[in-house]
Amino acid sequence: MLVENNKTKVEDQRFDSDETNVKFKNYLFVRLVAKDKTFKNVDFSYSTFDTAYIRNCKFDSCNFTGCRFISSNFHGSIFTGSNFNYAIFERTQIDNNILETECPGLENLKQKFARTLRMNFAQIGDPESVNKAILIELDATEMHLLKVWNSKEAYYRKKYRGFDRFLGLIKWLNFKIWDYVWGHGEKPYKLAIITLVFLIIVAFIEWLSLESMTSENLKDSFFKSPQLFLGTVKGVEGLWYTFIQFIRYVVFALMMSVLVRRLSRR
Repeated sequence: MLVENNKTKVEDQRFDSDETNVKFKNYLFVRLVAKDKTFKNVDFSYSTFDTAYIRNCKFDSCNFTGCRFISSNFHGSIFTGSNFNYAIFERTQIDNNILETECPGLENLKQKFARTLRMNFAQIGDPESVNKAILIELDATEMHLLKVWNSKEAYYRKKYRGFDRFLGLIKWLNFKIWDYVWGHGEKPYKLAIITLVFLIIVAFIEWLSLESMTSENLKDSFFKSPQLFLGTVKGVEGLWYTFIQFIRYVVFALMMSVLVRRLSRR
Protein backbone atom coordinates (compact mmCIF):
# COMPACT_ATOMS: atom_id res chain seq x y z
CA MET A 1 0.00 0.00 0.00
CA LEU A 2 1.30 3.46 -0.91
CA VAL A 3 1.02 6.31 1.56
CA GLU A 4 1.96 9.98 1.46
CA ASN A 5 5.59 10.70 2.34
CA ASN A 6 4.60 14.13 3.66
CA LYS A 7 7.21 15.98 1.64
CA THR A 8 6.90 19.71 2.25
CA LYS A 9 7.19 21.89 -0.84
CA VAL A 10 8.73 25.33 -0.47
CA GLU A 11 8.73 27.38 -3.66
CA ASP A 12 10.33 30.76 -4.46
CA GLN A 13 11.39 31.45 -0.86
CA ARG A 14 14.61 32.77 0.67
CA PHE A 15 16.41 32.64 4.01
CA ASP A 16 16.68 36.12 5.52
CA SER A 17 18.53 35.06 8.69
CA ASP A 18 20.98 32.46 9.98
CA GLU A 19 19.60 29.09 11.06
CA THR A 20 20.74 26.96 14.01
CA ASN A 21 19.45 23.63 15.35
CA VAL A 22 16.37 23.53 13.12
CA LYS A 23 14.91 20.79 10.90
CA PHE A 24 14.00 20.99 7.24
CA LYS A 25 13.69 17.25 6.81
CA ASN A 26 12.03 15.85 3.69
CA TYR A 27 11.53 19.24 2.01
CA LEU A 28 11.33 20.11 -1.67
CA PHE A 29 13.04 23.47 -2.14
CA VAL A 30 12.24 24.98 -5.53
CA ARG A 31 14.21 28.11 -6.49
CA LEU A 32 15.34 28.58 -2.91
CA VAL A 33 17.61 31.60 -2.31
CA ALA A 34 20.14 32.23 0.44
CA LYS A 35 23.12 34.58 0.47
CA ASP A 36 25.81 35.17 3.09
CA LYS A 37 23.96 33.08 5.68
CA THR A 38 25.22 30.56 8.24
CA PHE A 39 23.52 27.21 8.86
CA LYS A 40 24.64 25.28 11.92
CA ASN A 41 23.37 21.83 12.98
CA VAL A 42 20.52 22.11 10.46
CA ASP A 43 18.85 18.88 9.36
CA PHE A 44 18.17 18.90 5.59
CA SER A 45 18.03 15.10 5.31
CA TYR A 46 16.06 13.57 2.40
CA SER A 47 15.35 17.01 0.96
CA THR A 48 15.61 18.12 -2.67
CA PHE A 49 17.21 21.37 -3.79
CA ASP A 50 15.84 22.19 -7.26
CA THR A 51 17.25 25.26 -9.04
CA ALA A 52 18.42 26.71 -5.72
CA TYR A 53 20.74 29.72 -5.52
CA ILE A 54 22.76 29.53 -2.30
CA ARG A 55 25.77 31.82 -2.47
CA ASN A 56 28.59 32.43 0.03
CA CYS A 57 26.83 30.49 2.77
CA LYS A 58 28.42 28.47 5.56
CA PHE A 59 27.12 25.02 6.48
CA ASP A 60 28.51 23.78 9.80
CA SER A 61 27.66 20.22 10.93
CA CYS A 62 24.54 20.03 8.78
CA ASN A 63 22.80 16.82 7.75
CA PHE A 64 22.35 16.29 4.00
CA THR A 65 21.73 12.53 4.15
CA GLY A 66 19.85 11.35 1.06
CA CYS A 67 19.57 14.87 -0.35
CA ARG A 68 19.30 15.59 -4.06
CA PHE A 69 20.82 18.72 -5.60
CA ILE A 70 19.48 19.53 -9.08
CA SER A 71 20.59 22.47 -11.26
CA SER A 72 21.55 24.45 -8.17
CA ASN A 73 24.28 26.99 -7.48
CA PHE A 74 26.36 26.83 -4.29
CA HIS A 75 29.03 29.25 -5.50
CA GLY A 76 31.31 30.35 -2.65
CA SER A 77 29.50 28.21 -0.08
CA ILE A 78 31.58 26.34 2.51
CA PHE A 79 30.76 23.01 4.15
CA THR A 80 32.31 21.88 7.42
CA GLY A 81 31.61 18.60 9.20
CA SER A 82 28.40 17.93 7.28
CA ASN A 83 26.89 14.54 6.42
CA PHE A 84 26.43 13.77 2.70
CA ASN A 85 25.69 10.03 2.91
CA TYR A 86 23.70 8.91 -0.17
CA ALA A 87 23.49 12.49 -1.51
CA ILE A 88 23.14 12.97 -5.29
CA PHE A 89 24.35 15.94 -7.35
CA GLU A 90 23.13 16.84 -10.84
CA ARG A 91 24.24 19.88 -12.84
CA THR A 92 25.08 21.73 -9.63
CA GLN A 93 27.76 24.39 -9.20
CA ILE A 94 29.74 23.55 -6.08
CA ASP A 95 33.36 23.95 -5.01
CA ASN A 96 35.43 20.78 -5.41
CA ASN A 97 36.88 21.34 -1.92
CA ILE A 98 33.85 19.40 -0.74
CA LEU A 99 35.74 16.29 -1.86
CA GLU A 100 38.48 17.03 0.66
CA THR A 101 36.38 17.98 3.67
CA GLU A 102 33.00 16.24 3.44
CA CYS A 103 33.66 12.71 2.15
CA PRO A 104 31.78 10.03 4.16
CA GLY A 105 33.86 7.83 6.44
CA LEU A 106 32.85 4.44 5.04
CA GLU A 107 34.71 3.55 1.84
CA ASN A 108 31.62 2.38 -0.08
CA LEU A 109 29.79 5.63 0.73
CA LYS A 110 32.89 7.65 -0.09
CA GLN A 111 33.08 5.88 -3.44
CA LYS A 112 29.45 6.76 -4.26
CA PHE A 113 29.91 10.34 -3.07
CA ALA A 114 32.95 10.87 -5.30
CA ARG A 115 31.19 9.18 -8.22
CA THR A 116 28.09 11.38 -8.10
CA LEU A 117 30.28 14.49 -7.88
CA ARG A 118 32.43 13.23 -10.77
CA MET A 119 29.33 12.90 -12.95
CA ASN A 120 28.09 16.29 -11.73
CA PHE A 121 31.35 18.06 -12.59
CA ALA A 122 31.33 16.40 -16.02
CA GLN A 123 27.82 17.75 -16.63
CA ILE A 124 28.88 21.33 -15.90
CA GLY A 125 32.16 21.01 -17.87
CA ASP A 126 34.71 21.17 -15.04
CA PRO A 127 37.52 18.74 -16.07
CA GLU A 128 39.84 19.68 -13.18
CA SER A 129 37.20 18.74 -10.63
CA VAL A 130 36.37 15.57 -12.58
CA ASN A 131 40.00 14.45 -12.32
CA LYS A 132 40.03 15.20 -8.60
CA ALA A 133 36.83 13.22 -8.02
CA ILE A 134 38.14 10.25 -10.02
CA LEU A 135 41.30 9.97 -7.92
CA ILE A 136 39.27 9.98 -4.70
CA GLU A 137 36.84 7.46 -6.18
CA LEU A 138 39.72 5.14 -7.14
CA ASP A 139 41.28 5.33 -3.67
CA ALA A 140 37.91 4.58 -2.06
CA THR A 141 37.27 1.70 -4.47
CA GLU A 142 40.63 0.12 -3.70
CA MET A 143 40.09 0.31 0.06
CA HIS A 144 36.53 -0.97 -0.25
CA LEU A 145 37.59 -4.02 -2.30
CA LEU A 146 40.40 -4.71 0.17
CA LYS A 147 38.00 -4.65 3.10
CA VAL A 148 35.50 -6.88 1.28
CA TRP A 149 37.87 -9.87 1.55
CA ASN A 150 40.31 -8.85 4.27
CA SER A 151 38.59 -6.63 6.84
CA LYS A 152 37.43 -7.98 10.18
CA GLU A 153 34.88 -5.19 10.57
CA ALA A 154 31.39 -6.49 11.40
CA TYR A 155 29.78 -4.71 8.44
CA TYR A 156 32.00 -6.41 5.85
CA ARG A 157 32.01 -9.83 7.49
CA LYS A 158 28.22 -9.85 7.74
CA LYS A 159 27.60 -8.61 4.18
CA TYR A 160 30.36 -10.51 2.35
CA ARG A 161 30.68 -14.20 3.09
CA GLY A 162 32.00 -17.30 1.37
CA PHE A 163 32.14 -16.90 -2.40
CA ASP A 164 31.38 -13.17 -2.22
CA ARG A 165 34.51 -12.72 -0.15
CA PHE A 166 36.57 -14.73 -2.67
CA LEU A 167 35.06 -12.68 -5.50
CA GLY A 168 36.10 -9.54 -3.64
CA LEU A 169 39.68 -10.83 -3.57
CA ILE A 170 39.63 -11.42 -7.35
CA LYS A 171 38.25 -7.92 -7.97
CA TRP A 172 40.86 -6.39 -5.67
CA LEU A 173 43.72 -8.23 -7.44
CA ASN A 174 42.39 -7.13 -10.83
CA PHE A 175 42.10 -3.56 -9.57
CA LYS A 176 45.67 -3.56 -8.20
CA ILE A 177 47.16 -5.05 -11.38
CA TRP A 178 45.64 -2.37 -13.58
CA ASP A 179 46.57 0.26 -11.03
CA TYR A 180 50.24 -0.79 -11.22
CA VAL A 181 50.14 -0.96 -15.02
CA TRP A 182 48.59 2.42 -15.83
CA GLY A 183 46.81 3.80 -12.78
CA HIS A 184 43.40 3.21 -14.42
CA GLY A 185 44.19 5.93 -16.93
CA GLU A 186 44.46 8.63 -14.25
CA LYS A 187 48.16 8.25 -13.34
CA PRO A 188 50.19 8.42 -16.58
CA TYR A 189 53.47 8.24 -14.67
CA LYS A 190 52.69 4.63 -13.79
CA LEU A 191 52.38 3.79 -17.48
CA ALA A 192 55.74 5.50 -18.04
CA ILE A 193 57.30 3.40 -15.26
CA ILE A 194 55.91 0.11 -16.60
CA THR A 195 57.14 1.06 -20.10
CA LEU A 196 60.63 1.70 -18.69
CA VAL A 197 60.56 -1.69 -16.94
CA PHE A 198 59.57 -3.32 -20.20
CA LEU A 199 62.45 -1.62 -22.05
CA ILE A 200 64.84 -3.07 -19.49
CA ILE A 201 63.34 -6.52 -20.06
CA VAL A 202 63.70 -6.08 -23.84
CA ALA A 203 67.36 -5.12 -23.36
CA PHE A 204 68.05 -8.31 -21.41
CA ILE A 205 66.18 -10.41 -23.99
CA GLU A 206 68.34 -8.91 -26.74
CA TRP A 207 71.50 -9.42 -24.72
CA LEU A 208 70.70 -13.07 -23.93
CA SER A 209 70.13 -13.74 -27.63
CA LEU A 210 73.67 -12.67 -28.49
CA GLU A 211 76.51 -15.13 -28.90
CA SER A 212 78.81 -13.03 -26.75
CA MET A 213 77.13 -11.74 -23.57
CA THR A 214 79.69 -9.16 -22.52
CA SER A 215 79.12 -6.05 -20.45
CA GLU A 216 79.73 -3.93 -23.53
CA ASN A 217 77.04 -5.83 -25.44
CA LEU A 218 74.67 -5.37 -22.50
CA LYS A 219 75.22 -1.62 -22.72
CA ASP A 220 74.52 -1.68 -26.45
CA SER A 221 71.35 -3.72 -25.82
CA PHE A 222 70.07 -1.06 -23.43
CA PHE A 223 70.55 1.65 -26.05
CA LYS A 224 68.97 -0.57 -28.68
CA SER A 225 65.90 -1.58 -26.61
CA PRO A 226 63.77 1.53 -27.51
CA GLN A 227 64.31 0.78 -31.21
CA LEU A 228 63.38 -2.86 -30.69
CA PHE A 229 60.30 -1.76 -28.78
CA LEU A 230 59.24 0.63 -31.55
CA GLY A 231 60.04 -1.93 -34.23
CA THR A 232 62.47 0.34 -36.13
CA VAL A 233 65.22 -2.30 -36.02
CA LYS A 234 65.14 -6.09 -36.13
CA GLY A 235 66.65 -7.96 -33.23
CA VAL A 236 65.35 -11.09 -31.56
CA GLU A 237 63.14 -13.45 -33.52
CA GLY A 238 60.52 -16.12 -32.88
CA LEU A 239 58.35 -16.05 -29.77
CA TRP A 240 60.37 -13.28 -28.12
CA TYR A 241 59.76 -11.01 -31.13
CA THR A 242 56.03 -11.77 -30.98
CA PHE A 243 56.06 -11.03 -27.23
CA ILE A 244 57.73 -7.64 -27.76
CA GLN A 245 55.26 -6.68 -30.48
CA PHE A 246 52.29 -7.70 -28.35
CA ILE A 247 53.43 -5.62 -25.39
CA ARG A 248 54.13 -2.69 -27.71
CA TYR A 249 50.56 -2.74 -29.01
CA VAL A 250 49.18 -2.97 -25.48
CA VAL A 251 51.28 -0.01 -24.28
CA PHE A 252 50.28 2.09 -27.29
CA ALA A 253 46.60 1.22 -26.71
CA LEU A 254 46.85 2.29 -23.07
CA MET A 255 48.60 5.52 -24.06
CA MET A 256 45.82 6.32 -26.53
CA SER A 257 43.23 5.52 -23.86
CA VAL A 258 44.88 7.96 -21.42
CA LEU A 259 44.98 10.64 -24.13
CA VAL A 260 41.34 10.13 -25.10
CA ARG A 261 40.26 10.21 -21.45
CA ARG A 262 42.01 13.53 -20.90
CA LEU A 263 40.83 15.18 -24.11
CA SER A 264 37.24 13.99 -23.72
CA ARG A 265 36.90 16.04 -20.53
CA ARG A 266 37.89 19.29 -22.24
